[in-house]
Order: sequence, then C-alpha cells, then structure tokens
Amino acid sequence: MPYKIAISIINYRTGPMTIECVRSVLDDIGDLDACVVVVDNASGDGSADLIADWIAAQPAGTPVSLVRSATNSGFSGGHNQGMAAVEADYYLILNSDALLRRGFLCRILATADATPRAGLIAPQIETEGGDIQVSCFRFHSPWSELIRGAGSGPVTRLLARHVVALPPPVDVTQIEWASFACILLRGRMVQDIGPMDEGYFLYFEDAEYCLRARRAGWQVIQEPGAVAVHFRGGSGPVKALERARRRLPPYFYASRTRFFRQGYGLPGPVLANVMWFSGRVLAQLRRFTGRDVSPAMEAEARDLWINVLSPLGPRRAPGE
Repeated sequence: MPYKIAISIINYRTGPMTIECVRSVLDDIGDLDACVVVVDNASGDGSADLIADWIAAQPAGTPVSLVRSATNSGFSGGHNQGMAAVEADYYLILNSDALLRRGFLCRILATADATPRAGLIAPQIETEGGDIQVSCFRFHSPWSELIRGAGSGPVTRLLARHVVALPPPVDVTQIEWASFACILLRGRMVQDIGPMDEGYFLYFEDAEYCLRARRAGWQVIQEPGAVAVHFRGGSGPVKALERARRRLPPYFYASRTRFFRQGYGLPGPVLANVMWFSGRVLAQLRRFTGRDVSPAMEAEARDLWINVLSPLGPRRAPGE
C-alpha cells in the first residue's frame, strides 16, 4: 500500500540543517501515514554519515530513510530519487533549509484532497522573522526579460501582466508556477507527466515542471494556511551572488536557456536575450535624465548565450 505522503529532502553538505528540517517534519506527522526520504547528493563531506548516524539513533519505527546518490544529481535528480524510493499518494518536495510549522501537513493535504485537479499545491513560505516570501509566479517570458533588463518603473507598470513575481496576497487564478523550496505534488500527476527534468541542474526546473503539468491539464494552487519557513540561500550560493551582482554559475544560464526553449519553442532563447538587451538599452537612456542605472549581473551579457546553440544540451553542472 502506498503512503499517504512522502517527504523528499535533498542534503548537499548541509547535515545539521537537514536534520533540523527532518525534525520539523517528524514533529508534524502525528498519525499520518507518512515517511521522510533524505537523498544525499554525493556531498563527500561526511554529512551523509552524520545523517545516517542520527537516523540510527532514533526510536525504532521512525519513518526516515537515507538514499545515497552516486553523483551530485542536482535538484531534479535528487528529488526524482526521493520520489522513486517510495510509492505515495502525495510527495512533498522540501528544501533542507526549510522547516514546517505545526499543522502544515494536515492543512495542505486537506486542500489537496478537496481539489482533485490540483497537481501542485504551494504553501505560504515565510522568513524566520515571519515575513511572507514571494513564492508564486507567472512564467518567465521574453516580455519579462525586457522588464528585467530595463529595471525601470515605467516599463514594469506598462508590462505589469508580464511581471514574474506575484506579491502576496496572491490571486490564485494568476499562479502559473510556484517555488519548489516547498511544494506538494500529487502522485497521480507525477505518474501522468513523469519525473522532473534532469536536464536542469538547479533553477528553472520548478517552472518547467509546472509548465508541463499545466499543459497536461493540472492546476497549480496555493494553500496559505499551510506555512513553511525558508532560510533563503541556506542550500545554494546563487541568491547571495545575485545580491552582490556577482557572476552566476554557468548552470543557472544553461537552465534559463533550456526553459525558454521548452516554453517558447526554437526561437525562445534568442528572443528572450534580444528582449533583455533591449531592456538594457532602455536602462542606459535613463542616464540622459540624470538617474542611476542598476548594474546587470557580472558577465551577464555574455553568459546569457550559454547553450543557445544547443538549448537542450549540457546542464553545465559543477564537475561535469
């Protein structure tokens, strides 16, 4: 018999944080028919052994298991292993740098059971201070790349219906995709559309999976009464690099290129880049009015073209 819900958590060199994440899940399981699968993505730092020792020290019957991946298989690959390890009606994809608030699982499962066409149910994600994080979005598009390149209030207002981020409170009819830092997937949907695309190492895989689900007729909704806390950036470097406007890793741009190809066809990646460059031209025109221009990411004008000639090609993962 399948579990009601299986929680998949990837560990990559975040051993103590992963254990705290698992603790928060176990504290919320109660009488639910549930299990936790931790996938160690070939951390190589001893954190897998730390987690294994912690699991061994738990009371008999504690529903936690560890899968040791032979390689660093990325976000999609890691969670695909987690979901493949057990059969369940629902799968909760959960970052190791996140915690569940009490009552999370019962609340999100009640909503999922009541909305059978919802394939993906997003919770409300908060900071440790209780501020609501933006976690529901419209799809990235060539128009959103124009907005991003321009970094201009008038352009953003003119193209408001193409802005990616949906600030809370969210109109559920506008949600096209949601963050996979924490999200519930219906098992029947996973069987219908298949596993996550392992052509993505990290980033944009959540948008692509939601796109695939919506094309197959599944809905993406939110249950704001189910609350998770996300310590943003605890499991990856990209957010910190973005804040510092430093150069992003190649896998980020490879993922971006792949998504625009899958979302907008063969011309998608080039069109997105042309729109971004057009936005940068608009941004530079602000100098004539004496206003500052927000800098682009370091080397972004060059890195945007990563994999453009082979958009479904190498994912540029570290070490590959």
